[in-house]
Formats: sequence, C-alpha cells, structure tokens
Amino acid sequence: MSHKLRVGELKALYLTEEEVWRIFTIVLTTKSKKSATYKFGLLKAMIENLYQVNEDAEVTYDQLAYSFTKIYWNLVIHHELEQGTRGSAVVTKLIEIKQSYNIPKEMTFDKLDATIQLAATKRVKAVMKTNVFGALYGDTQGSFYAFDHKTEQFKFHKVVLTFMRKYQRLLIDLVNYHMAKMIEQLNDVPHINYLLDKVESIAKRSTLKPFEKVLVQYFEQKCFYCGRELHKSTIQTHVDHFIPWSFVQSDQLWNLVLTCSKCNISKNDKLAVRSFLDEMVNRNERMVNLSGLIANKNELATYNKEKIIHLYDYSIQNGYENIWVPSYR
Repeated sequence: MSHKLRVGELKALYLTEEEVWRIFTIVLTTKSKKSATYKFGLLKAMIENLYQVNEDAEVTYDQLAYSFTKIYWNLVIHHELEQGTRGSAVVTKLIEIKQSYNIPKEMTFDKLDATIQLAATKRVKAVMKTNVFGALYGDTQGSFYAFDHKTEQFKFHKVVLTFMRKYQRLLIDLVNYHMAKMIEQLNDVPHINYLLDKVESIAKRSTLKPFEKVLVQYFEQKCFYCGRELHKSTIQTHVDHFIPWSFVQSDQLWNLVLTCSKCNISKNDKLAVRSFLDEMVNRNERMVNLSGLIANKNELATYNKEKIIHLYDYSIQNGYENIWVPSYR
C-alpha cells in the first residue's frame, strides 16, 4: 500500500500537460479513494509552497507540515468540521494540543504562540509520514513528486511544479471546491457555499502586524506605490501583498510592502503595473543582504528574483489582467 512507503522515487521522467491534467482529474474526483480530506490538504500545502522550493524543486517536510497543520487547525479546531474517518490521527493530535494548552476554539492557527505552532506541526508531520505523503504519491502514480522520510525532503517533478504555477488559480478553485464538497458530506452544514468560504480562507492570516514591524524597521516609512510618508499621524499604514494573496495563497516577506490606506484599498485584489516589479526586485535584493533580518532568514533562503518575476507573469496568465496604477505618485 502506497501510504506505507517511506521513500517514493519519481517514476516519470517526462510528462505532458495533458498527462498532468489527467492525473489531477483522477485525484480530485471519486476515482481516487478518499476516507478523509488529507489529499486535498496536501495539495493545498503544495500550492502554498510553490515558490518556497530550492533550485532542485525541493521543499522540506517542515514547510509542508506547517501549511498542512494550519489548514487543519482552522478547519478542525476553529470551525469544528469533521474531516473523515472518525478518530483520524491528525484530528486526534490537534485536539490533544488544544486540550493540553487549554486553547479556545476561537483561536486561529496564526494567533497561537510559536511554541504551540511548532508542537502541533511536529505531531502532524509524523502523521503525514504515515498517512499522507504516500497516499497522494500512489494516486499520482509516482509522477508528481518524490519523497524521503529519512531526509524529510519532498521534491516536485519540475514539469508538475511549472504546471501548478501556470494554472495556480484554477487549481486553487478546483481543490477548494472538491475539499468543500467532501466536507459537506461529512458534516451537518447549511450549504457548500458556506464551506467554500471556510476552505478558501483557512490559509489566510488574520493579521500581518509582525511583517509590518519588520518592514517599518528596515525600510523607508513611505508608501511603496505613491511615496507618501507613512509616519504622519493622519496616514494609516497598511501591509499589501504585491502579488495578490488570492493568487499566492501565502504570506511571504518578499511579497509584502508597506502602503498607505488609499493605495491598499484602491489596489485591492489587483496586480500593480509592471514598473513596480523592478522596484520590488531591487527592494528584495537589499532585504536578502540585510544582516539584521536573522529571524526571517528561513523564508528568504529560497528566494531569488526569478521567482517573483515568474509569479508576476503567471498571475497575469491566471486572469489578473486588470492592472492597477496609483492615482498619484
């Protein structure tokens, strides 16, 4: 049984887009055996980490487990939604954490103390080794990724990595829909639209204040887009995802900028005009070389300028064609 595998090697050296689509279709539909929503959870974690891979298309188990734990904490603990086989291991581990630390259900994952997040992620990672990595590997016929429990490395097939970046927005919608549809079957809830709202928002942070503090400390206190001074009491400082969050599906320092409220509200879910991309690349080059950013070095370790350029281009291909320009600068 594939879920018991400790090592999974890539079995396909070459894949076409048509073959990747066919396998995705099998995974998302009833042709893939599912007793819980974990395969959808892993796909969402993979999407969240598409730009956190190294040059060999590898991402660590810890990175995937963090995303996976965040997803299930918010679904299981915060929204109290059943996820599959009763007493399933991930649910059990999260409930144990909740009870051990006496955490109220109102507490979303990003609001938990870092030590509690780490404890939860460590327990969930152990379950993923047993029940998750091998299961999706089997459904994708060993063609989407390789994995190794000993080194705790997960390696995308590079064709699949490019495919998932290229069709990211569509894949997000497909995975969210099918995950919500399965949760609907497992829970007494009003309607699938209710669940879609929950599934779509589970990866989003409720606050970007920690990032704001870093950006204020190390960069000029001016709006990235219009250049207005942000230290004046009359101007409210916002943190904006340069590439919209609805496409990126994650919060990374290299994709965040300080803005005034006017620009942030006006830009909303749109892509800024391409001239800002060069400024973003230059800002990030300075950021990567700042010795004081030790606390954020892990998420900067796999950054390079090609990633954000590709992300910008792929976002346009995914429908973000309504380009935004600030009203003044």
